[in-house]
Amino acid sequence: MTTLLVPLAENPLVPNVAEMIAAVVFALLLTFIIARYVVPRFEATYAERTAAIQGGMEKAEKAQEAAEAALRQYNEQLADARTEAARIREEAKSEGTQLLADLREQAHAEVARIRTQGEAQLEAERTTVMTQMRGEIGTLATTLASRIVGESLEDDQRARRTVDRFLAELEGEGEPTPAGRS
Repeated sequence: MTTLLVPLAENPLVPNVAEMIAAVVFALLLTFIIARYVVPRFEATYAERTAAIQGGMEKAEKAQEAAEAALRQYNEQLADARTEAARIREEAKSEGTQLLADLREQAHAEVARIRTQGEAQLEAERTTVMTQMRGEIGTLATTLASRIVGESLEDDQRARRTVDRFLAELEGEGEPTPAGRS
């Protein structure tokens, strides 16, 4: 029987020491290069992205807070404006009512003034007419009495007394008198 004896150096299961040392040196060199140059760049990129994301989130939160504050301020201003508008409407309404009352009062005062002035004017005209009528009635009465009596009543003193007595009787007859009385 022949056994196959393979020399130790040629055994495929036993690793070659030079290759193993070269592989370890290469792995260490590769680890050093990755640790020295690649990992810091990854870390820097990661930190930049994290900062950018964090900054963006903070900016978004600040913008959200600013928008909410602006909305609150707008709502407060709107409520104030509505309150002010209601107050102005009420003031205008009360001023309108007061103005209307003042105008009515002025109109009543003007009516009273015109009425008083009209009554005074009527009284003055009445007095003027009565004076004119007394003179005319006196003249007519004197003329009529002269014709009836047949004597002249041209005496001013006598004529005045007669006219005054006649007018006094006429003014006293404002009430109805019995038919037999003249």
